[in-house]
Amino acid sequence: MLENDSGRPILPGDEGARAGEVVAGAGAARLTRRDLIKAGALGAAGLAAGGGALAFRPRQLAELPAGQAPAHGPHEHLATVGEIQPGGFDPTAFLTHFDAGRVSRLPNGQTLREFEMVAVDREIEVAAGVFFPAWTYNGQVPGPTIRCTEGDRVRVRFVNAGTHPHTIHFHGIHAANQDGAFESVEPGQTFVYEFDAEPFGLHLYHCHSVPLKRHIHKGLYGVFLIDPRQGRPPARELVMVMNGFDTNFDGENEVYSVNTVAFHYQKHPIPLRRDELTRVYLINMTEFDLINSLHLHGNFFRLYRTGTDLERYEWTDTIMLCQGERAVLEFTFTHPGPFMFHAHQSEFAELGWIGIFDVKEPTHV
Repeated sequence: MLENDSGRPILPGDEGARAGEVVAGAGAARLTRRDLIKAGALGAAGLAAGGGALAFRPRQLAELPAGQAPAHGPHEHLATVGEIQPGGFDPTAFLTHFDAGRVSRLPNGQTLREFEMVAVDREIEVAAGVFFPAWTYNGQVPGPTIRCTEGDRVRVRFVNAGTHPHTIHFHGIHAANQDGAFESVEPGQTFVYEFDAEPFGLHLYHCHSVPLKRHIHKGLYGVFLIDPRQGRPPARELVMVMNGFDTNFDGENEVYSVNTVAFHYQKHPIPLRRDELTRVYLINMTEFDLINSLHLHGNFFRLYRTGTDLERYEWTDTIMLCQGERAVLEFTFTHPGPFMFHAHQSEFAELGWIGIFDVKEPTHV
């Protein structure tokens, strides 16, 4: 019996499997995401991903009196059974974790921030019981959120501990030899990227090795945040990376999420305070789909595209982004209660990209 890098069985003759991918067990059908939606359950995605236990909660079928909602809300069936394994990637912690690097001062007075990035192959859990053979920065998808201030010198020591050539391409303004597009960092090699952080705004980094589609879809991307010198107003800051996972390797995503784990923020709502400014750093890194989106219930937000302007904004409740596009969203809830946020492509929401902001009175959070 052949096995992939994680020790899971693979089928002879499956080219994706021979490249180290997870595939279905013998006799299992390759199911598309539309098959999963039509079935009304994600249990089949578990089969396609090697036997995971992903499934919708059953609907409440009993009739209720007119105007009375189910005890857990009409979207309760849009969730997975079970939890991801403890000790792994935590989407809740990722929301608010910023890596400011190792800070020192150069002789000219410029702030130097140094970061260590390691590319490593690692199996990740994208929903309860559903695993994906990822290529990661520092063992997680997305990679660490790198944060600095405009004008800082950024130095990134990149080690390729994976099994394929990789690079890091930072969005921003820098010299050609620091672009991460032409040099190839082979397995076992090290490369140092060094540049001044500009312009301020919400940016990203990702591998630029070919085939680019595969390297991004496998998980080699992260957030690169450059703060303006004058800073932004105090706020509750959250990082959200929209992504998806093709668990049966048919060129379509079967699982969608924000920050990797499907349905996580529905099962673990994000606590907010009423009347507190919330700032979301939103990036779309979804592969295989032309656009992704976010819609906020019960509120509107100030939309700063790319975060490079502190004054001009759009006032809306929905944003559409192509891959690599990003935006800063600022909003304040004036009413307490649970408020949903999700992709406004319905199939994305039904396959995992849905969450809840739990807005409390200030004394209750």
